[in-house]
Amino acid sequence: MPAASPSPARQPLSRTGRVYAVIAVIEAFTWAGLLVGMFLKYVTETTEAGVWLFGRLHGAAFVAYVVVALVAAVKLRWGWFRTLVALAAAVPPLTTLLAEWWLRRTGHLSAPADRAAAAPEPAPEGEPVSPR
Repeated sequence: MPAASPSPARQPLSRTGRVYAVIAVIEAFTWAGLLVGMFLKYVTETTEAGVWLFGRLHGAAFVAYVVVALVAAVKLRWGWFRTLVALAAAVPPLTTLLAEWWLRRTGHLSAPADRAAAAPEPAPEGEPVSPR
């Protein structure tokens, strides 16, 4: 019996996957800061400093996230659907965290060779597939 391969969620992240995960967290953090800044500016009308600071930080983080997501999509062979989901996640607040979680959980932040090794082997024809 062959040794069990790690589940997709337990595979080591590739270097590109780690960079994507870090930028996704930074993008979400700056989104949260911008939301707090907008609350202070428009609701409490106390200061504009949060929008001034986090607007700039979030703009840079957003551009970095889009670039890293496109690089990761090519290097990690995500396909169109995963790429579009990752890019769309940059628009709603904090959604990059959900995209990162989903991609990590499905093993798509690991190197493509690692994903192929973790994929279950197909059963030969004529043999029933047994649950593991």
